[in-house]
Amino acid sequence: MNFFIVLRKEITEQWRTKRLLIVAAVLVLFGLASPLLAKVTPDLLKSIPDMPPGLADLIPAPTLADAVGQYIKNMSQFGILLAVLMSMGVVTQEKERGTAAMMLTHPVSRLTFLLTKFAALGFTFAVSLAAAALGCWYYTLLLFEALPWGTFLALNGLMLIVFLVYVAVTLFCSALARTQGASAGLSFAGLVLVAGIGSVPRIGEYFPGQLFNWGGTLALGGEASNWPALWGSLGLIVISLTAAWLVFRHQET
Repeated sequence: MNFFIVLRKEITEQWRTKRLLIVAAVLVLFGLASPLLAKVTPDLLKSIPDMPPGLADLIPAPTLADAVGQYIKNMSQFGILLAVLMSMGVVTQEKERGTAAMMLTHPVSRLTFLLTKFAALGFTFAVSLAAAALGCWYYTLLLFEALPWGTFLALNGLMLIVFLVYVAVTLFCSALARTQGASAGLSFAGLVLVAGIGSVPRIGEYFPGQLFNWGGTLALGGEASNWPALWGSLGLIVISLTAAWLVFRHQET
């Protein structure tokens, strides 16, 4: 019961601090803009002054794949950045203000304290991504053709898992740090580390970046899969949250 009471408090805090509004606004903006950018980019390139004769004819017409690719590109950049920015101070801030100590004097365990923060951030990104996906699907329908709902939903579900990986890693960094500045530095170091290892051949097959490729293939009707990346991503979430708890349980608040 304590878990759901604290979770409600955390979700309310997401609204009061405008984290929910910020994440929703950014993701919805790029969700709407993605098919539009895919549609107009070839025309913009063709309108470049002094373009060599015949070069404009080589620029291909935009397709449904371009719309999906632009959506994945925007979400992979701004969604991950938001996951880090919205998560990096949530534990450190409460330790500095003394509100963490107040919470933990009530019958609230440190594990509940961390898990409710993760769940509230997950709620924020799930709601925001759902709104962005709806906007992207609708504009894609208007400008190209309808995307199959089932596979497009799978793409967004895989995106959400990627965002939650970075939320979990950042929560660990926030639990580890003593100050907001240190939390920010560790969080961005964690982002670079996960992305860097994910770019290493073979090892990268188990990291969250591969989920974008899998989701894009599914959305366009492909049959490819990448289960190792899914299990690796879920494992990173569990490891990061466990590490955050192990660190936080031995700290004085």
